[in-house]
Amino acid sequence: MDLQQLIKDRVFYHFSCLSKIPHGSRNTKQISDHCVNWAKQHGFEYHQDEYNNLIIIREASKGRESDAPIILQGHLDMVCEKAEGIKKDMAMEGLDLYVDGDFLKAKGTTLGGDDGIAVAMIMALFEDESLSHPRLEAVLTVDEEIGMLGAAAIDVSYLKGHTMLNIDSEAEGIFTVSCAGGVVATAKIPFLSQEDHSNKYSLELYGLTGGHSGIEIHKGRASSNKMMAQILKKLSETIPIRLVSITGGLKDNAIPVATTAVIACKEDLDSVVKAVKQIAHPMADRYKETDSDLKLDVNLAKSDASILPADSQKIIDVLFSLPEGVQKMSDDIEGLVQTSLNMGILSTEKDCIEMSYCVRSSVDDEKKQLVDNLRNACEAAGGKLLLSGDYPGWKYRKDSHLREKMTRLYKEQDKKDPVIEAVHAGVECGLFAGKISDLDCVSYGPDLKEIHTYRESMSISSVKRVYEFTRRIIEDKD
Repeated sequence: MDLQQLIKDRVFYHFSCLSKIPHGSRNTKQISDHCVNWAKQHGFEYHQDEYNNLIIIREASKGRESDAPIILQGHLDMVCEKAEGIKKDMAMEGLDLYVDGDFLKAKGTTLGGDDGIAVAMIMALFEDESLSHPRLEAVLTVDEEIGMLGAAAIDVSYLKGHTMLNIDSEAEGIFTVSCAGGVVATAKIPFLSQEDHSNKYSLELYGLTGGHSGIEIHKGRASSNKMMAQILKKLSETIPIRLVSITGGLKDNAIPVATTAVIACKEDLDSVVKAVKQIAHPMADRYKETDSDLKLDVNLAKSDASILPADSQKIIDVLFSLPEGVQKMSDDIEGLVQTSLNMGILSTEKDCIEMSYCVRSSVDDEKKQLVDNLRNACEAAGGKLLLSGDYPGWKYRKDSHLREKMTRLYKEQDKKDPVIEAVHAGVECGLFAGKISDLDCVSYGPDLKEIHTYRESMSISSVKRVYEFTRRIIEDKD
């Protein structure tokens, strides 16, 4: 099957249309307007807010007017990551989709199955004239990937439903019923500048595996930002160096895959290369199973900067000492990460180093304590910590009619029990549970692999099964 054959299916037709529109976080006006135009064409009631959030309503079909409404929810934005060497401007250009066996992929970039497939499914369901349904309320949020900002801001007063299908999970047959809360913490460490005319060398670390900082934080994969901090720390103990700049990562909720540091040093290139290799080889060996394509290049830097941070050792020490990765596993649920943080973005600004962390925990007190630890470390170094996108965890609901109904229908369709689980990743259900009284919600979705990386793929057959499963949930009158 090729792409042209695949898009004869309405779900994949809509997904293909959405993929032609750039829709990274904070770049959602165009895709939101696309959905508005679609709603207008079909005569659906819609409400678009100033943030580009969108609510679309299809009234009940004949005979279902008295049934309780169902909310269908997904998000419009995607994580924009691309492979080394890919020139595509993802803020301006759409994706290049292709079919690889049972999988849909994008050439050299993230696919946006998280969560474009939810939007595509909802559009296909709303169009389906054969569907027997109660009032359907589509809630399409923005900026989910950078702290669920859209869900935090959206006005839900247009909604009548208290049952929500959140189509934002990545494994078919797994029903998510609880999640961690989170917050984006941006650390800013100031520095004074000083003139320096030493040799400049670039250290380029790249080729790491990366992944989602919630779903895959426990897999032991290297963070390029943290690894570079460790290299700089050990290098500074071997030869005198000054930090010129450091940059790495693109998204706070993606484990960074590439980081570049520029240093000033009086040593010659051969001496620096030798020192770096002695430090890096044991590190690479440590991650040979998780990050087998890891590479570190050392070259003369193109930078001719002569004004450098005067207190670069302080910056190196802070980068090295700040916590990273899994901080605590759950005592109640085996294998579940309870608390973690990920330095997803690292950059050098005019007068400070900025580090953007995604902090997660299913225990609010632990999340707060970790944020306090970051703040204390920043303030001790003369810096500050700014918070944004704070969202609550989603508490497990012991009595859930929706969960029981979905379990029954899944067993009828697939002849096996679904997996009921809590996740460390953030899910918008927690925010909606705080806005809609007595909300009964389950998160589910088709099989997606390696989301938030350029290797992302989506199972075509799984999408079709999940779509039919969603139709059954809507049509079931129990």
